[in-house]
Formats: sequence, C-alpha cells, structure tokens
Amino acid sequence: MGRVDERVPCAGEMRSWAGGFVARVTARNRLPLDYSVASLRVVDFLIDGLRKGEAERERVRDPLFGLGAYVGEVLVRRAGAVWVDFDADQRAYFGEPVGVRMPDGRVWNPLGKVCNRFDLGGPGESLQTFYLTLHGRARRAVA
Repeated sequence: MGRVDERVPCAGEMRSWAGGFVARVTARNRLPLDYSVASLRVVDFLIDGLRKGEAERERVRDPLFGLGAYVGEVLVRRAGAVWVDFDADQRAYFGEPVGVRMPDGRVWNPLGKVCNRFDLGGPGESLQTFYLTLHGRARRAVA
C-alpha cells in the first residue's frame, strides 16, 4: 500500500492520520467509526463496498491506507498496541513502513490486513475477527 499523497507517514504521524481519515469520511456520512472493536465490522463493510465497485487497488489506495490507519489506531486504543516504524527487514516482510507492537512485543501489520481484506475478501479476512483472535492484546481496554 505504501505511499499516500506521495509521502510515507511515520509511526508518530499515524494517530493524526487516522483521525484525519475519520473526520473526512464521517463529515458526510453517519459512519460509526468510534475506535471501538465493533466498528471494525464497519471497516469490513466499507472494504467490501470498495471491492464490489470493482475498483483496482491503486485507485482506492488512499481510502485503504486510511482504513488501515484506523484499524491500527483501534489496536492502539483498545489492545494496548503502539505504532512503530518497521526496520528494513520488517518493511521487506510486511511491505509497509509502519505497524503496531503489542504489549507482548509481537508486531502486526494493520495496513496489510486491510489490503488482504480488499484483495481476498471473505470472512477469513475480517478485521473484526482479526482483532478478536489477535495474540498479545492487553487484558483490559486502553483508552
């Protein structure tokens, strides 16, 4: 997925990137993007809508990046994750510049998970299921 507006944001910018995306998409629509685990069903629905429109991934690159930032921010707020800049090996493996590190030290790639949902679809790529089965979450919600 990589670049948005021809620039790759760093980990320190992802919270504001997600917030800007939410502000843009909720300004015209009443989408319940409130950083809750339940809102990940909305993300699944939005990605499925992009797929049904038969858009090529490159044409929906920016919305997919925004959705990936949103999913990552849900992990930060609800699972105790922190945004991290991937090192060279992680960038090569995940194909993305940033991801999240869970409280147990595991790293995850929410930007890539969103792309997988777009490319593959189906319940096996659900972002809500991803969260609910995610290893390394904090035991209680983080505000």
